[in-house]
Amino acid sequence: QSQRYADAIVQLEAVTRERPELPEPWLTLGTLHVELKHPREAEAALQRYVQLASEPGAGLPGRGPAHGEGDGAGTATRGRDLTQAWILLAQAAELRGDIKAAEAWLAKVDNPQRVVEVQERRATLMARQGQVKQARALIQATPERTGDDARAKLMAEARMLREVKQWREAAEVFKTANQRFSNDAELLYEQAMIEDKLERYAEMERLLRRVIEIKPDHQHAHNALGYSLADRNQRLPEARELITKALALAPGDPFITASPAWGEFRPGNRDAALRLL
Repeated sequence: QSQRYADAIVQLEAVTRERPELPEPWLTLGTLHVELKHPREAEAALQRYVQLASEPGAGLPGRGPAHGEGDGAGTATRGRDLTQAWILLAQAAELRGDIKAAEAWLAKVDNPQRVVEVQERRATLMARQGQVKQARALIQATPERTGDDARAKLMAEARMLREVKQWREAAEVFKTANQRFSNDAELLYEQAMIEDKLERYAEMERLLRRVIEIKPDHQHAHNALGYSLADRNQRLPEARELITKALALAPGDPFITASPAWGEFRPGNRDAALRLL
């Protein structure tokens, strides 16, 4: 949770050496390797998890009849976690550039609660092969069981477009989403980040200020606006104030900690910037 992934991996590797029969540490280890873009290590850990979790009678630490849960509860938990492992294995294969393997892992997922997420991954694979129109159609055709699914589909389509740098199209989807789901801080923030890519800075600032108005403790909105101003060497006192607020909301966040360094670097305070970095 502190984002010290390398340290976390050392601890998880110790657990998997001492208790290799426990499934859950392998899943967490694989997740971290995907996050760090280590596909080979991720696949080894995740495939070991799938093997253990698929064995008859397999259980997770702290679960099962001995801990007050029946076998049905343990089976349901394993099913959810296997779904997560398959999605992560698809991401690892994608990192290696093995599109067929990624598609094969996604094809294993049969969980209606994760259908939008899986379709987003499939669509992203298609878009990276130049099939953007077909990818958008795939997401749009996903059935909507709830209002949350409608929002998730718009988010998925915009994220997919963002992945393949279709900035204008992504901005239009986020605009549609914000018209349909008004005052949604997450959607407004995501649209603001796309407007930044399009160098439409006035619109980006308007959206970020709206996010801060709706959710005053949104540290990323404070940081994004402050960083943008500093990056463009504009209104540096205000930029510094926004970044300071972001740090107060999320002390120690490495992504936010980098922003005041940029704020110092822009006016020429290189020693201060280097110390912060």
